[in-house]
Amino acid sequence: MSDIHNDTRLTSTEREAVQGVVDRALRASQNDDRTGIAAAIVCGEWILEIAENEVNTFGDPTKHAEMVVIAAVTEKLDRKELSDCTLISSLQPCEMCLSAMRFAGIKRVIYCAQQANVAGKYFVFPDLKIEDFERAGEAFEYIGGVSEKEVIHLYAAGDE
Repeated sequence: MSDIHNDTRLTSTEREAVQGVVDRALRASQNDDRTGIAAAIVCGEWILEIAENEVNTFGDPTKHAEMVVIAAVTEKLDRKELSDCTLISSLQPCEMCLSAMRFAGIKRVIYCAQQANVAGKYFVFPDLKIEDFERAGEAFEYIGGVSEKEVIHLYAAGDE
């Protein structure tokens, strides 16, 4: 786990986005109709979008926070290629979201709660690890456990 304010691996914009994602996940968890999982996309010095999980809202199992934010940003930028962006999530992205991230060209992901510390329900293929989403010869950076202590209670028992 890392203290967001002292984590030198993150830019100031990424730290701001992590805090925004944590705040959004915590707020959403207080509402029975919403799910306390949030994600953001950062590009350079800009937080392009913060979104939350919409699975319960729309009854669509593909509306994970990461999928929602990727769709919003590609529409906003009118391009499907996001290799200059970073994905940030309150929960380690699942296999579907990591795949979407990689299809969008995103090469950096920062997340709070780590797979090893949350309920198994968040990962359909638990033997498939984040390391498996690297492509041969292509850079891929993942930083987990950032501000984990602030959100782990949401995911530890699988109640969210």
